[in-house]
Amino acid sequence: MRDGFFTLTGVADLALADTADTLIVPNRPDTEVPRRPSVLDAVRRAHARGARLIGFCSGAFTLAEAGVLDGRRAAAHWQWAGSFRAHFPAVRLEADVLFVDDGDILTAAGSAAALDLGLHVVRRDHGAEVANSVSRRLVFAAHRDGGQRQFVERPMPDLPDESLAPVLAWAQERLDAPLTVADLAARAAVSPATLHRRFRAQLGTTPLAWLTGERLALACRLIERGESRFEVVARRSGLGTATNLRALMRRETGITPSAYKRRFGS
Repeated sequence: MRDGFFTLTGVADLALADTADTLIVPNRPDTEVPRRPSVLDAVRRAHARGARLIGFCSGAFTLAEAGVLDGRRAAAHWQWAGSFRAHFPAVRLEADVLFVDDGDILTAAGSAAALDLGLHVVRRDHGAEVANSVSRRLVFAAHRDGGQRQFVERPMPDLPDESLAPVLAWAQERLDAPLTVADLAARAAVSPATLHRRFRAQLGTTPLAWLTGERLALACRLIERGESRFEVVARRSGLGTATNLRALMRRETGITPSAYKRRFGS
């Protein structure tokens, strides 16, 4: 693989694809070369029987070539966006996001985005607590939303005092407090407008969206650890009320706090 840099041994053949619950299609350096018919047929059969399909990086080309992405949303590396659109006009390509979760088909834009999508799948299958444990083992950010941009608009700042790390750590220890964007800006000793620019440049999101995401992740962890009183979960995570907690969880995870508790609660 990859010009002989390493090899894989003991790899199962394509027959295993007919029983797998999740079929992962890795990246391919030769996007212009058609895939073998047996590979495309295996993808089609897996999709037809309801398996979950995941494409990492240029693996989206294989999924598209198999025809399973027609009319569906998908992500691909920005470098290949033009080629992807030219070859597969029926696919609704979202060329500037990290990954796309379209239910039974998920696609990631690049190598780092594949880690983001992998953690997203772990979180979806096993909950936020397990996903956080995996991210710590990887020394990787626990959560970057799939809708974040693939690349920043300008180089990351070199000056240490422009790093967001201190203010992020400070906020994560106070998520139950009524923090505002103004509070974050004051802690970073910058104006709210400057804080917005730094969040966009370094994290690809806004301060409010980051804060809400962190609070929701904390709420999920509290539920997983056994807290069943949703008003308490909402208060301790800084989300305010159980009504707000329910609305945000349904929007971000697709399920209610009660359903999340049944699936992941201790």
